[in-house]
Amino acid sequence: MADKLEFREPTGEDAAGYRVYKRSKSPYERFMEEEGVPIFRGIGVRDTRDLELGPWKRMGGRGCYLYLDGLEAGKGMYVVEVPSGGELNAERHMYDEFMLVIEGRGTTEVWKDGQAKPHVFEWQPGSLFMLPVNSWHRLVNASSSPALLLAATNAPPIFNIFQSHRFIFENPYDFVERFDGSEDFFKAKTELEAEGVRGRAAIRSNVFTDIVNCELPLDNQRAPGYRRIQPYFHGFIPDATTGGFVSQYPSGKYSKAHYHQSGAVLVCLRGKGITFNWPVEIGPRPWETGHADEVQICEYVPGGLVAAAPGGGNWFHQHFSIGSEPLRVINYWGGPTGHWGLWDEKEEDVKAGNIFGIDEGGRTIHYYMEDPYIRSFYRDQLRKAGVEMQMADSLYVKGSS
Repeated sequence: MADKLEFREPTGEDAAGYRVYKRSKSPYERFMEEEGVPIFRGIGVRDTRDLELGPWKRMGGRGCYLYLDGLEAGKGMYVVEVPSGGELNAERHMYDEFMLVIEGRGTTEVWKDGQAKPHVFEWQPGSLFMLPVNSWHRLVNASSSPALLLAATNAPPIFNIFQSHRFIFENPYDFVERFDGSEDFFKAKTELEAEGVRGRAAIRSNVFTDIVNCELPLDNQRAPGYRRIQPYFHGFIPDATTGGFVSQYPSGKYSKAHYHQSGAVLVCLRGKGITFNWPVEIGPRPWETGHADEVQICEYVPGGLVAAAPGGGNWFHQHFSIGSEPLRVINYWGGPTGHWGLWDEKEEDVKAGNIFGIDEGGRTIHYYMEDPYIRSFYRDQLRKAGVEMQMADSLYVKGSS
């Protein structure tokens, strides 16, 4: 028990308590600090390969936590290095975990208590897979070089609610509804379907072999030629709020700015990109209205990432493909957090936020409404890369899509 502090009642009209005090750290933040590895704080990083890694006793490798702006209470992220020809320690925990392979090749073993033979599947750069809640798992490196993986979890709300390491890491409960142990649980699947809420493309699978090079269906919602698919992971309600998505912007094109709650993290898979973030309160044209200093800018390459809407939510964010090849990203999901849907989904019928503009009850700035600086900025970025701009003039006319 912490030492008791003496309370002193104020005299006269003075106020009780401290005039200045330290911010209270959450149980999850304290847990990260106890782990003894570096913690990166900010809105994003150009390339996760550049992060400082430290020895990680619990995991048995090296790693670094990512404590991104706007994600503090909802999504946990870290990078972990599996030693060459080695393996990480086996573990299980009461939170969901998803792994994206940045570098290296190897296998993952997954099993339950009492299971004679573990499930084993292979991974390579670009593989995405789920580790079911409270299942034993171990990552094994099959190559002579270290492997680097990027993880996303829903650990923060679990730590913040239960505040017990024993409950989280030593709990025998079997989530049979979430992981039934079936032989094909980790078999990669490719059947395309429409997700139930928004009607966009989806695939049900717990292992995606290569999300960097796979074909993506045409979507067109964020930009002309925009492609997108949403993973459905077994054990979750097949709803549009789960699974994140993999998407691609054509070279020479960029997305419309839009806003929503904090929580989304875009990880660059291919190409090169830049993201703008700015508060909704300063309006759709921050440069024109003298608020350019409030726009946060993050550049990234494959392996880099950025938090969309970092400032507690309701920030405009806009993504630009600035390389000679298409920009492909994953909106990296970490599992359920307790919040369902979007902050403004109160009616039975919700307007698609990427289609309807802010003047139509949606959450998007159509091209004709955006700050003129954005178009000139993008043209300059493409010129530096030797890439032709592919944004037709007609897109900037009211009434165009």
